Amino acid sequence: MKKKLLAAIMIGVMTLSMTACGGASKEAGSTSSEISTVTAGKLTVATSPDFAPYEFYAVDENGTPKLAGFDIALAEYIADYMGLELEVVPVDFDGVLMELQTKAVDIGVAGLSPDPKRESIMDFSDIYYEGGQSFVCLQSNKDKFASLEDVNGSDLEVGAQTGSIQVDLAQANSPDAEIIQLTKVTDIIAEILAGKLDGAYIETAVAESYAKNYPELCVVLEVPYDGAEGSAIGVSKGNDALKAAVNEAIAKAKSEGKMDEFVATANEQASGEIIEGLLDQ
Repeated sequence: MKKKLLAAIMIGVMTLSMTACGGASKEAGSTSSEISTVTAGKLTVATSPDFAPYEFYAVDENGTPKLAGFDIALAEYIADYMGLELEVVPVDFDGVLMELQTKAVDIGVAGLSPDPKRESIMDFSDIYYEGGQSFVCLQSNKDKFASLEDVNGSDLEVGAQTGSIQVDLAQANSPDAEIIQLTKVTDIIAEILAGKLDGAYIETAVAESYAKNYPELCVVLEVPYDGAEGSAIGVSKGNDALKAAVNEAIAKAKSEGKMDEFVATANEQASGEIIEGLLDQ
């Protein structure tokens, strides 16, 4: 079933609480009593649910949206590993950065690349998922973009998500194009589908998820990226004990094959009916 670009449901509560569960087990040195968090007994997590298969809302058979994605599954695993209750705060992507900068949350899970330019406002966990970067356009226009050189022209309008590394990629590879920054990936996709953007720079897993659900889209080019190829969790700056516990949980999830399970489940859910973006919008 095709994705819903905008939520059709009004839900007034922006902060969703979930009791973490799963197969993780606490180990010595990872107890919640030794970790300082924003709210005692809770792991408060900011996320931007417009980034399937990382984070989005899966709609069940009753029409009820529930936060899903492999970032959300990993956050649940980490909270359970620490013996904490998980509290998720859905915000726009740039809001994730702000929440971490002001230390209003403990961690941010939003397909974050460990960009050195962000190190002044957050610490980064180890890489938990390796990905890449792509340029996306309409299938009907794919012959126009045989290489990245073709994505650079004064007559082109190219999209990228505000606050993301894709903005840097757009500026580096398409300096002569008009770069349109939009808050949500859903808005970028909508503008491409409407013919208002010639294409956009999008993280590969996300781009492939959209292309699977919208046959009109084409992931046409791989985009080289000199930074760390993968995603990390943003951790409240200076909270070394929390960062260490997050890294322990990531290592355990990967060694147990849980990350592969999380990704497979998220991809399956993303192929069904989903909502991307904040529910009150």
